[in-house]
Amino acid sequence: MKEHDIVAAVRKTVGLSDPAEAERATHATLSVLGQRLAGNEPRDLAGQLPAGIAEALPSTGGGEPFGIEEFYRRVAQAEGPDCTQDSAREHARAVVATLKQGVSEGEFDDLASQLPQDYRQDLLSTAPVSEQR
Repeated sequence: MKEHDIVAAVRKTVGLSDPAEAERATHATLSVLGQRLAGNEPRDLAGQLPAGIAEALPSTGGGEPFGIEEFYRRVAQAEGPDCTQDSAREHARAVVATLKQGVSEGEFDDLASQLPQDYRQDLLSTAPVSEQR
């Protein structure tokens, strides 16, 4: 996928009118995901993304052990003062759904294998956001 395809997919999934907001959501989600993932996984993921999107990921993951609520709080903070935690959740889930379609199945499985159950049940879920929680 090209950068504009990723941003357009996130924008469409969430229903955002502003492409810049979808781009912020994508970068914020990947930045926080990079903090959560360990070892070379962020670099491996970045290797399958366009440069403008991949730059949001660190070359080495910190493997920080924070839960899903903290993940969404950090995404909201990274997106900016107008982003609520609920909006960040919706945005992050759209970004991850787009990643799932844009990277190899093996890479997505590697990413998912580093995340605890609460992430797999919510962030990686394919159910509509309104049906979760």
